[in-house]
Amino acid sequence: MIDLTRRQALFLTASLPFARAVTRARAAAQKITVALDWTVNTNHIGLFVARDKGFYKDAGLDVEILPYGDTGSGTLVANRVADFGISGSLGLFTQKSAGADLKAVYAVVQSETGRVVFNADRAAIKSPKNLDGLTYGGFGSAWENALLQTIIRHDGGRGDFSTVTLGTSAYEALANGAVDFTLEVSTWEGVEAELKGLKQRSFRYADYGVPDEHTTLIVSSNAYLAANPKAAAAFVKATRAGYDFAVDHAKEAGELLVAANKDTLTNPALIDASLKVLNDGHFLKSAAGAIGTMDKAKMEAMGEYLFASGILLDGNGKALKEKPDLAAYFTNEFLMG
Repeated sequence: MIDLTRRQALFLTASLPFARAVTRARAAAQKITVALDWTVNTNHIGLFVARDKGFYKDAGLDVEILPYGDTGSGTLVANRVADFGISGSLGLFTQKSAGADLKAVYAVVQSETGRVVFNADRAAIKSPKNLDGLTYGGFGSAWENALLQTIIRHDGGRGDFSTVTLGTSAYEALANGAVDFTLEVSTWEGVEAELKGLKQRSFRYADYGVPDEHTTLIVSSNAYLAANPKAAAAFVKATRAGYDFAVDHAKEAGELLVAANKDTLTNPALIDASLKVLNDGHFLKSAAGAIGTMDKAKMEAMGEYLFASGILLDGNGKALKEKPDLAAYFTNEFLMG
């Protein structure tokens, strides 16, 4: 048997409680799953930063970011397949109105990132009313028609246009002139178009009668939040730290995002440019310093707009006859508490 020196013995003895504590901490780390709403992009950056910088680990969490699949994130969350999920504002309102167990707990962006876009050489399109009679490259939701009709009619037009449902092929169709206009996310598809040298002009929704909104949210289920309030608060706060890091250290955050998704994010220039737009436009963190917080007036205004437009349907596919309790759709308590 090898004799231990006194110093070695003391070191090992002193290390035992620490080692046991580390083992207990790792064993106690709560597993949390997060579903994405689309293939990985800069809207998701706070999740990857929080995971890979150790913010979740420091909060006692073991967070798994699920790969994007065919089933929507809201459906996965409502059915307890995922604990949290990235969701569009429209998805939250429509799914919850139809009976899904969903509640928003974090605003990824502080204002609308979508816009109506068309090629810059279309000199005849001076304002939204000039979209009457043209062809829209769409994505297949009733929301799109309501949105575009509001915008066109607010400008004095009729709101009459043709629709060709193309999905993401709408962007190629717009570039080659097969359609006249479409909708895009300015902080992603808009940035990508600019990097490709495509010249575009656009109309902001909020300038033409559509309420501004937190376009992208993080949602959970009431069932999960009620059963795991401490873990939920820890997750939301660590996630906010991830997005805050992406604001203050955009270059490093972008590198982390690319490193974690090498197979899908093959254009680092797009990530850098998108983050610049997100930060310069105060989307991730408002000019007033708000990050993650949902504005009550903004959330309720969008819910009321969707209700008035007949977009909110019940579980039987019928338009809601009474405005729902919109305050039940979201909470800031896990950010604050």
